Amino acid sequence: MSIDYQAIAKQVLDIEAEAILNLKSLIDDNFSGSVDAILKTQGRVVICGMGKSGLIGKKIMATFASTGTPCFFMHPGEAFHGDLGMVSPKDVFLALSNSGETEEVIRLLPFLKDNGNIVVSMTSRPESTLATNSDFHLNIAVPKEACPHQLAPTSSTTATLVMGDALAVALMEARNFQPHEFARFHPGGSLGRKLLTRVKHEMTSKNLPMVTASSSVKEVIQSMNEGRLGLCIVDEGQGIITDGDLRRHMEKNTTNFMQLTAQDLMGLNPKTINAEARLNEAEEMMNENKITSLLVTEKDKLVGVIQIYDLNG
Repeated sequence: MSIDYQAIAKQVLDIEAEAILNLKSLIDDNFSGSVDAILKTQGRVVICGMGKSGLIGKKIMATFASTGTPCFFMHPGEAFHGDLGMVSPKDVFLALSNSGETEEVIRLLPFLKDNGNIVVSMTSRPESTLATNSDFHLNIAVPKEACPHQLAPTSSTTATLVMGDALAVALMEARNFQPHEFARFHPGGSLGRKLLTRVKHEMTSKNLPMVTASSSVKEVIQSMNEGRLGLCIVDEGQGIITDGDLRRHMEKNTTNFMQLTAQDLMGLNPKTINAEARLNEAEEMMNENKITSLLVTEKDKLVGVIQIYDLNG
């Protein structure tokens, strides 16, 4: 008996897609209240969940942290054995439990009430112990799990993750969270690098391929080969010759190409960028002008070359 694995995969996607769409009908004032509570808190968001919910909670925590919401994850078992000391009365406590009856999470409620914490819960049962003892409840009920035996958390964990994303995005919108702020929390990533790193940090500044306007084609080619940038600079940046310029003039001047000078080959007024500019500005300028290189200046003096290949590290 052969099994159609592709059909199974498509069925899982259909079931989980339905679960996500179903969440739209469950969004109510509790969602707005949760966002407002997190925005107003002078503390952090403490995210807590057991098992699969805990794993999803760690992902939600990571999303919150990288988008401007101070938070940390707390394992409910460790919380009951001393880690509750990290919970300030100013913190908002986000508790995850599909059933709303997870013992390790439920037994934290007396402390949280006594400590004065606002409790936001995500469960699939509004009548559950956790839901009814929360200040705000986010309903993550799903029509069914993707698991054929309705045992393994599948659709329900997906729904929890998506609800966490909805919270994170709402908080970002409320804070007018911008790309440069995201980059500050991701300095090692591609976006962070482009938004934080300056052109001067990535430009080529040594042994720049330089010629004069009167240089011969042979001297231009030699300078370009030695520079290994696919270009050479004419008269300290008055003009630029790319390998594309060479090819075009070679095709156009088949009989007298070797008699040409740099002045005949160069393009005038090449695009420049300040050494203090950020990499994303260089990328935008190159994309806008459909070029791959910019001359870098500092106090109106040529100091280097930045190329599109330098931007992605």
